Amino acid sequence: MKKKYNISVEATLEVLGGKWKCVILCHLTHGKKRTSELKRLIPSITQKMLTQQLRELEHDGIINRIVYNQVPPKVEYELSEYGKSLESILTALCNWGDLHIERVYGDRSEYLEESVLNK
Repeated sequence: MKKKYNISVEATLEVLGGKWKCVILCHLTHGKKRTSELKRLIPSITQKMLTQQLRELEHDGIINRIVYNQVPPKVEYELSEYGKSLESILTALCNWGDLHIERVYGDRSEYLEESVLNK
């Protein structure tokens, strides 16, 4: 039986849903990252969850996994061409989050970690 969605946003959330996928993708909008770099940039994510989320994003064609043939092995992740089509959505989510933090808490600098994404 073919899958049917009630509304299109369900398909979006099926791919991007969960706590970490959009965070991972936002970091990848700034270029290729190794797993260890992503773990450092997202300290609250467990290694197991990071690996799972990366696999799901790769399976859905949102990111590319690049394996370099060297010793020790090197693996990087980047947005695929398809994944790059999400950049405006991710930017809009970040902008809305800034407004929400300011509305609810006041000064956003007190509630955002130091990060390249929070400049």
